[in-house]
Amino acid sequence: MKNFRKSFRKQKIYAFIDSQNLNLGTQRMGWKMDWKKFRKFLKDKYGVDKAIMFIGYMPENESLYEFMHSLGFLVYLKPTIETISVPKNNDSDSKNEPNKPVIKGNVDTDIVLEVMKELPNYSKAIIVSGDGDFFSLIEYLQEKNKLLNVITPNWQYSTLLKPFDKYIVNLDVHKNELRYRTNHK
Repeated sequence: MKNFRKSFRKQKIYAFIDSQNLNLGTQRMGWKMDWKKFRKFLKDKYGVDKAIMFIGYMPENESLYEFMHSLGFLVYLKPTIETISVPKNNDSDSKNEPNKPVIKGNVDTDIVLEVMKELPNYSKAIIVSGDGDFFSLIEYLQEKNKLLNVITPNWQYSTLLKPFDKYIVNLDVHKNELRYRTNHK
């Protein structure tokens, strides 16, 4: 058993985090992530050495970025754009109001690029997102035996990721240990 523990500790595990997908996905389920607990969760449960958080940059959130960095996340800031929300197929259940400005970070390609650039530096990768846009990346990591897990914010992740069910970890299961709680009783 000692040899297994030693070899596991020698592995370098990197987590690549789609912050908007994670944040919106947990909030959609009625809870907010406690980022300090999440960083500890990644370290303790998966042995994550580097947790790289991809976030769309907004000047008014400087203190958030500094806070995330202080918790041990590497924070990669990406330019944002403002778009107008248009409901799909007259969907009355749409979360976005028509013609309401929406800020988008568009970090997906940056995550893919960074995963590929860092490929020689880690033993296993964790992709934190439920976005089907990562299908090809996850498939490639699996083929190269570099995929440890895909952590989704909730059970409503893209059906494109279903072939990777054995790698999927839904954070809903860990809600009680990861959610942000105020000190109010």
